[in-house]
Amino acid sequence: MLKSNLLRTATCLALLPFLCTCGPAQNSTEANEPTGQKTNIVFILADDFGITDAQGYAARFTNSKPTETFYETPNLNRLMAEGVSFSQAYATQLCSPTRAGILSGKYAPRLGFMTAMPLRETYYNQALPVPEGYYAHDVLDHRDNIETERAWDNGTSNSALPANAPEDEGRDILSLAEALPDHQSAFIGKWHIGGFGAAGHQPADQGFEPLAWFDAGGSAYYNWRRGWNNKSKTRYPEIPQSEWAIGDAGDSTGQNYLTDDLTQQAINYLEERAADKNGKPFFLYFSHFAVHSPYQGIKEETEYFSGKANRGNNGHNDPVYASMLKGLDRSVGAIMDQLKRSGLDQNTTIIFMSDNGGIDRKITPKGDGTDNAPFLGGKACLTEGGIRVPLIIRAAGQTNSGWIEQAVDYTDIYPTIVAAAGYNARRIIEQEDLDGQSLLPLVTNTHDGTYDKNERYWHYPFNVIYNSPYDGYALTPHSAVRIGDDKLIFDWHGRLHLYDIAKDPYEKNDLATADPELTEALFAKLMNWLEENVDRRYWPVLNPDYKPELEVREVPFQNLVK
Repeated sequence: MLKSNLLRTATCLALLPFLCTCGPAQNSTEANEPTGQKTNIVFILADDFGITDAQGYAARFTNSKPTETFYETPNLNRLMAEGVSFSQAYATQLCSPTRAGILSGKYAPRLGFMTAMPLRETYYNQALPVPEGYYAHDVLDHRDNIETERAWDNGTSNSALPANAPEDEGRDILSLAEALPDHQSAFIGKWHIGGFGAAGHQPADQGFEPLAWFDAGGSAYYNWRRGWNNKSKTRYPEIPQSEWAIGDAGDSTGQNYLTDDLTQQAINYLEERAADKNGKPFFLYFSHFAVHSPYQGIKEETEYFSGKANRGNNGHNDPVYASMLKGLDRSVGAIMDQLKRSGLDQNTTIIFMSDNGGIDRKITPKGDGTDNAPFLGGKACLTEGGIRVPLIIRAAGQTNSGWIEQAVDYTDIYPTIVAAAGYNARRIIEQEDLDGQSLLPLVTNTHDGTYDKNERYWHYPFNVIYNSPYDGYALTPHSAVRIGDDKLIFDWHGRLHLYDIAKDPYEKNDLATADPELTEALFAKLMNWLEENVDRRYWPVLNPDYKPELEVREVPFQNLVK
């Protein structure tokens, strides 16, 4: 049935491109009217947290008992026991695109968010004229040091979510915080969607009260405050603003480990909300840096994990990484305990998610990180190990429990939070042209509506130093589509991979050759979506210096985009 439907509809799904979808936000009072009881929301986003890093997920996919796993996540286990866990939840391949999609409810490629980057030069921070058709916060260049031949060169990427700043030229999105006008919204932790410290694009500009935040991909876990509080323009002397808006470490908590400090910031905030009996309901977006590099754990915990007898089970053997996971899990437990202690837990929905798949040590140049087995690949890959992530929801008024088997994705977080907070999500979906749907119908049988989303898309137009799980060489640009249970990965080197994810979640049986008709239909669907939704500057470009005679891959390059 899917095959025939695809063949009939290979040219549909004509959504608006980036320059249109990021027009002025529609702050419709009618759309934002609460529809029921105003519920508090705590959204916890982990960084680089792998699908089997949580013991409950490891039990599901590797049949490991808690006593057998090297990593320890008792508090996530508790959250899973009290809520529902999604077995097929998808993020993007990297953190910034996922964060842009969560805050906007739109697929990241529609917004120009292709990748996550360290500090990079943009037209804005270099005070350069913006070429026609480009955005001030597009990066000038981003590339890894790859020595193998590349048939395609990198596209560019956006680095800032439009917020109607002067250089945005009218572009804006109705952020998730702005979609909750009767809530007090606060942000803690990693931002990384603000143009590397561009004024006008930080948490306060997207509707949040910023408590402690840093607009970068990673942070030291010790002695981080000076870097977060740095206002000097030394890094970008030409940037057209009075000071660098890279972050703010917030009030001192007395904690000297970043994960614990951010957790205390969250606890202090929750205590304030509980004490304010007549205050607004709240939305706390708690965006951890853990377990992103640099790998820095707590000494005593690292020593404990170094001596564990089951070290190495499931391919998990790094005691520093295990300590970082334990700190993240401890944070989740502290949040849950504080909500219960203050009496807020009965009217608070908690959502936990990772921003992309774990860094799989089998494909990283340094061999560090975690192991996503039995899933294929890891962070930066569009295989399941790179984009399938833990998602746990404990909702106020929840009626379901256990596992949810429905495939869902990061764009669903926005309408889910809007609906859980007591607003009309369906109306906002229509007015803001969101790609997500509310997950509440899957969580509670008392919520109106259904979840019937069946298509999802990914796009990554970069050559990456991570090694491909297919051939071991540097990753080439990739795009992907999943419709129903059928998933196609397009490797722009000229290879197509097709999987039936329901039967083959670990992507061991490539069906592309066996079913060319479905392969071509999905490929046509994917390319049509890219044509309609992703501006050409965010596509790879043919490399005029490519030398096919020096190609190291066994499969010769074939241009499938003609």
